[in-house]
Amino acid sequence: MLTIKDSVHDHIEVGGVAEALLDTPEMQRLRHIKQLGTVQLVYPSANHTRFEHSLGVYHLANRVLSHLGIEGVLAERIRAAALLHDVGHGPYSHNIEALTHRHTGKYHDDVAELLASGRVGDVLREHDLDPAAVADLVAGEGQYGQLVSGELDVDRMDYLVRDAHHTGVPYGTIDTGRLVRELTFVDGQLVLDEGNVQTAESLLLARALMNPTVYQHHVARLSKAMLRRASERLLEEPDISADQLRRMDDHDLLASLRMTGRTTELARRLDERDLYKRGVWAEREDVPDDVLDLPHEEIREIERDVANDVGVEPDSVIIDVPAEPSMKESSSRVMVNGDVRRLDRQSPLVNALRTAQRQQWRLGVYAPGDVADDVGEAAVDALGLDIEGALVNYVRTGHRTTLDQFE
Repeated sequence: MLTIKDSVHDHIEVGGVAEALLDTPEMQRLRHIKQLGTVQLVYPSANHTRFEHSLGVYHLANRVLSHLGIEGVLAERIRAAALLHDVGHGPYSHNIEALTHRHTGKYHDDVAELLASGRVGDVLREHDLDPAAVADLVAGEGQYGQLVSGELDVDRMDYLVRDAHHTGVPYGTIDTGRLVRELTFVDGQLVLDEGNVQTAESLLLARALMNPTVYQHHVARLSKAMLRRASERLLEEPDISADQLRRMDDHDLLASLRMTGRTTELARRLDERDLYKRGVWAEREDVPDDVLDLPHEEIREIERDVANDVGVEPDSVIIDVPAEPSMKESSSRVMVNGDVRRLDRQSPLVNALRTAQRQQWRLGVYAPGDVADDVGEAAVDALGLDIEGALVNYVRTGHRTTLDQFE
């Protein structure tokens, strides 16, 4: 049994299959993948890793198993899944996942092949655990997969608290002890027991507040878009594949970007925090619906057209179109007067948070600072945006000084 000191949960005891998995190459690689990717460029202390987070998820899973009285092989399988749930992450966590998914069809929780091979597969089999069954839990399949990947999962509980702790923001604080104690299964569904509507709301509220402050902060989004563009250029080189890119860590990727001619300049900008600026920062109501549905290649074509209009290199224009706002936590289930009810049908807070989330949504267009205004104006025309609502040309609108304080 190992005892590990953790910055969030204090002391974490690790035994059984989890202890054997800790020193596998697949787990140790997570020490070199930042939990929040480029958010470090906004919050300098956000240097925590997927390895720390995985330990926290394992710890909370252990507490849930004890509370629910789950033991034996099933418990060990869930412990392994909790610890291994992030081994499929590529470099910089979610920052380039959409890119690698376009090439491989796999997200970070598609780990069946990874768990079946190498040292991880050996350890699981040595402990009489089927790698395929553990991979199913990581993907959130079945009744007990809800504990690892679902609306009330231990993954969410840990990352909210951990991300708030390491960024220093006061918004992600939730009562993990109460959440763990109040979890139960009803007809195969993971729910919060009677009297916990507010407990479920606290999880939802923490996520809603962390989203604009940390996860979707405009500098984090801008730097992520630059990293994604550089990685896209890297994949156009003949000697690297998307599968190889997925298995890199942060250091591998940044080193590759520095050493590749087409990506050297973007790597320098990320190294030195010499980031592009916003030419457009448009609200949801200012963006035509069909823009949200544009395939990646069509967005790239618009970027090339805008770059041609302004007279800059194509890689100098990045159009960043986030997905429609969603709130997965709102479908979590709570017991109310003996009935299982979805939170969004029980809590009036959900609609208010959905409205706030929609109002926080922004489409961004980024370019080097000396051409950002011209690129923004050209992009407004190319995308058919409502120019009265789109934040274009900060100098003209009188917000350059105020906004630059946060860049």
